[in-house]
Amino acid sequence: MLRGLYGAAAGMIAQQQRQEMLTNNLANANTPGYKADQASLRAFPNMLIKAMDTQGPKGAQAPIIGELATGVYLQERMPNFRQGDINETGNSTDIALVQGVLPEGEAGRPGALFYTIQSNDEILYSRNGNFTIDGAGFLTTTEGQYVLGTNGEPLQVGDENFTLDPNGTITSSDGAVIGQINLAYAEDPMLLVKEGDGLLRYTEEGELPTAIGNAEINYQLQQGFIERSNVDASQTMTEMMSAYRSFEANQRILQAYDQSLDKAVNEVGRLG
Repeated sequence: MLRGLYGAAAGMIAQQQRQEMLTNNLANANTPGYKADQASLRAFPNMLIKAMDTQGPKGAQAPIIGELATGVYLQERMPNFRQGDINETGNSTDIALVQGVLPEGEAGRPGALFYTIQSNDEILYSRNGNFTIDGAGFLTTTEGQYVLGTNGEPLQVGDENFTLDPNGTITSSDGAVIGQINLAYAEDPMLLVKEGDGLLRYTEEGELPTAIGNAEINYQLQQGFIERSNVDASQTMTEMMSAYRSFEANQRILQAYDQSLDKAVNEVGRLG
């Protein structure tokens, strides 16, 4: 009976974590460049049940009766790096990164492209192209982190009247070439983890290589456009309802076990 309690409790915890993940996805449905988290439920390894005080023929091990499930857990949350829809804004500081067909890495998954962002002394990455210009004329994220160029330095565009070609080369309002936006290429994007504010951190040593000059990588930058979140709001709502019903089902099972234990302790124990 106690195993049943553990299994129902594990199911409730897994569904609660799933609900929190889906709620966060839905809350960021309108966040530019946001990549929805995804995860799946997996079962803990089953336990083999053997007959006690029993030996098989000629001293062999006890015969196996069957398997016992030990509950489920929510597998590690991973972002879905599928391209989001492109929406026109008309703002010169909004830049949408449209990636083409990218080569697959050793893990069998296609790679992904990211803007290179300087946050204090750390290099982070982002797909949020909702940029702005600070008081010194540098191109930054809405939180004030610098957008880096191919030379590894922040891009000082001066004012909002700059132009951008599809390769990321920035030209100022007076016709001077300022630099080129650097795009980092992740062969396995699952090595990136979310840091908040639309930023991602590379978990391996070093930095991601640049995609600039790589003939196998196709992309296009569109000024005046923004990449929307890839969250499917209707599907997310459906999955949230499913997670809530599963949580309630496990809760009822837990209550049934609790009532059975209550009777076993307070009623059956008084018989005779």
